[in-house]
Amino acid sequence: MFSFQCSPDCLTLQIRTVLCGFLVLLMYSVTQGCVVACVPWSLEGNSSISVVTAVTVNGTSVGSGVCKYTPYVFLSCVMATLSVALYLRVSSLPKILLLLLLNILHTVVMETSGYRKAIGGVFFHTHGYDPVLAMLLFSGALVFHCRQLDLKLRLDYLWATQAEEERDDMERVKLDNKRILFNLLPAHVAQHFLLSNPRNMDLYYQSYSQVGVLFASIPNFNDFYIELDGNNMGVECLRLLNEIIADFDALMDKECYRDIEKIKTIGSTYMAAVGLVPTSGTKGEKSVSAHLCTVADFAMEMFDVLDAINYQSYNDFVLRVGINVGPVVAGVIGARRPQYDIWGNTVNVASRMDSTGVQGKIQVTEDVFRLLSPYFHFTCRGQVSVKGKGQMLTYFLDGRTPQGTQHMQSQGSECGASSPCIRTNLASAPAVSSYGVKSHTVGHVNTPNNSILYLPSVSVDMEADV
Repeated sequence: MFSFQCSPDCLTLQIRTVLCGFLVLLMYSVTQGCVVACVPWSLEGNSSISVVTAVTVNGTSVGSGVCKYTPYVFLSCVMATLSVALYLRVSSLPKILLLLLLNILHTVVMETSGYRKAIGGVFFHTHGYDPVLAMLLFSGALVFHCRQLDLKLRLDYLWATQAEEERDDMERVKLDNKRILFNLLPAHVAQHFLLSNPRNMDLYYQSYSQVGVLFASIPNFNDFYIELDGNNMGVECLRLLNEIIADFDALMDKECYRDIEKIKTIGSTYMAAVGLVPTSGTKGEKSVSAHLCTVADFAMEMFDVLDAINYQSYNDFVLRVGINVGPVVAGVIGARRPQYDIWGNTVNVASRMDSTGVQGKIQVTEDVFRLLSPYFHFTCRGQVSVKGKGQMLTYFLDGRTPQGTQHMQSQGSECGASSPCIRTNLASAPAVSSYGVKSHTVGHVNTPNNSILYLPSVSVDMEADV
């Protein structure tokens, strides 16, 4: 045997309307069945009817025993008509047509039967049309009720639809606001402000003991930016810069760079830091060396991204990177336009590593060199004059060492050779006349970990503090 289960939506409006009409007509036919026996022509020539009290109706003798249920016909018809109001999900127009049909049938039956002139021996000579008028008035009240009910249901549907749309709009606005907040602030900071605790609206700040800070700039972009009619008054130049910054941002979508947090961009200078994201779970906290390995790999891959853009746009942009490590203070400033930033001497020195660096090179401080020397090749640049710091010993990061790659891989670090973000070597920097490095006597300093190429110090001017 087949079993059929109807879903709530399978009964369409047409099926509901037909079903409503069938049931109402069925109830009405049952209530009017007793009157059919009182139709005069149904009694003609019927000798089997036992007439207890004869009443002459249109020249015909009608037995009161046959029409003994006729006093209830009007009430039964009213109840059958009232059932139309029970079907709430049927439109008002089919109900009005159905009520019109019932009134026509009721009037025809009342006029053609003996009901109007004899009801149990009681005659209606003066008010013979009262049942018909009462039925018409009752049906008119039902028509008004059905119409009002239809309007209410339609309004309820429109209000429910509007409420659903407004709720969806609110959800979209809420998601957009959260997306904007997560773009403005790091994820852990945004979660802090999304909590319902009112105290979270206070000033947010956090101190970190060891954070790797990176500054990467394109020093020759200012020469490229020219406001002419041919480039839409510089808009095309800004569009290209936006593509470069967007490609740098896309690097952070990689799994191996998830610990790096972009801080901000200042013109053509890109600022990022590592070690600001709190770590939890089975991995625990990473070492400072692992964080610096991540930011060093990120810096080297930025060169690849810029080279690809140069190849596609026929430009010769050159990247200049500075990295430092040390304590910083991170926090959110601003109420109407909050901005996440980091402060401290570490940030200033990292900015100096960029501004005093060489195009096409990654300049790092001695602290970074000390932590990454087992894993990367370095070239000692020598003493560099840094504003506010005097002479500082700096190094150029050239690439990974095979021993360092194997060691990091054995330690299970994401800076190992299995990481897809590794660039083992950094391309040589192009000749840059602005830095005017003179010919020097090159010597080698042997260390247990790697071979460092030593260059005598070069004094370079600096930019303002960050």
